[in-house]
Amino acid sequence: MSAAILFYDNTNILDCPWPDTAYGQYARRYLLPLVQAGSEAFAGNVRTRLLVMSVDGVPVPITANDAEYDNSYVCSPYTHYVSYARQELSLLRSRPLIAALSALLSGIGGLLRASRFNRVVHVNNWLLSTNLYPALSDRQWADALGALVRAFPDHAIAFRSLCPALNAREMRLLRGRRCRFVPSRQVYLLRTCDPDFGNAKSRWLLKRDRALASRHGYVAVGPDDMTAADIPRIAELYKRLYLDKYSLHNPQFTARFLEMALTEGTLELHGYRDGRTGRLDAVLGFYAREGAMTTPLFGYDTSLPQEVGLYRMLSAMLIGIAADRGLLLHESSGAARFKRNRGAGAAIEYTAVYDRHLPAWRRCGWSALERLLGGIGVPLMRRYKL
Repeated sequence: MSAAILFYDNTNILDCPWPDTAYGQYARRYLLPLVQAGSEAFAGNVRTRLLVMSVDGVPVPITANDAEYDNSYVCSPYTHYVSYARQELSLLRSRPLIAALSALLSGIGGLLRASRFNRVVHVNNWLLSTNLYPALSDRQWADALGALVRAFPDHAIAFRSLCPALNAREMRLLRGRRCRFVPSRQVYLLRTCDPDFGNAKSRWLLKRDRALASRHGYVAVGPDDMTAADIPRIAELYKRLYLDKYSLHNPQFTARFLEMALTEGTLELHGYRDGRTGRLDAVLGFYAREGAMTTPLFGYDTSLPQEVGLYRMLSAMLIGIAADRGLLLHESSGAARFKRNRGAGAAIEYTAVYDRHLPAWRRCGWSALERLLGGIGVPLMRRYKL
């Protein structure tokens, strides 16, 4: 028997059934306001049509785009694979290689635009750096893919944030449906659910990192210790790290998004306050699903001296929370050496793309990118430990 697939947008979202489960009620608190108000009210650089796909009553967010080439990478594959990638070239530390790859990105960028690369529907897109997947059966995912192709016949269908350690079953199913698997980034996974995770060096480093808080007079705080008065400071800390230091292509969360995280618990917020002034100087926000957790909100006061160690303190706090709850910690990408030294292992993350219903000229961009990144991108990520 086929799964019942229904779509809800801002015209009928109030009719959407939300299961009386932890996941169902979380989805209601998170998605209902986004669909009603629109994505830009919660992330200023995310322009998309947001819908909820109900699969036998299980809500799954989907986003539909047509172009929006200056969009955040969470909805724009062009931004992810061209604009953001161009910014990351400096990490290679080789001028000839940077020059060659920059020219290659310019060439592939033209091809991608010509093939309407951003005409895409993203499945299970929570507008976050990492999308953890709900538990659906193979039949439900297969029927959902079929329904999406019928509903969006002129769009590629993409599944971001697929990692073999977390999504082996979904990846096997999508390979069986002849999806392309386009490498997206190298991520780091810390198996804190394994009581023997890490080695002596990593355990010593974590112990040293935790000790920094008391040494510099910081007090750990959790969700119950934060109020609406902290929202501007949380926004500032995230901006200093993820937008100013890393890239404006990251989601630019608004005060409304942070208020929702605080009041609705859509992200669990923790951080460190200066024990003398009460000022919040570091913050993280995570969510957990199906035995894993990830942290789309992370920031600290980058104007303070590096020897204070706010990044190390915050990372140790995050690892401690994951270990206490027996969760696999998805640490996203970046800071590779730091994460490896504390016990994390590297894994390649993929975007699975179904484009078999599209004409050949529309498929050529995804096809070229799949070959290019499989042949050049992944070896570079592994060699330079990006």
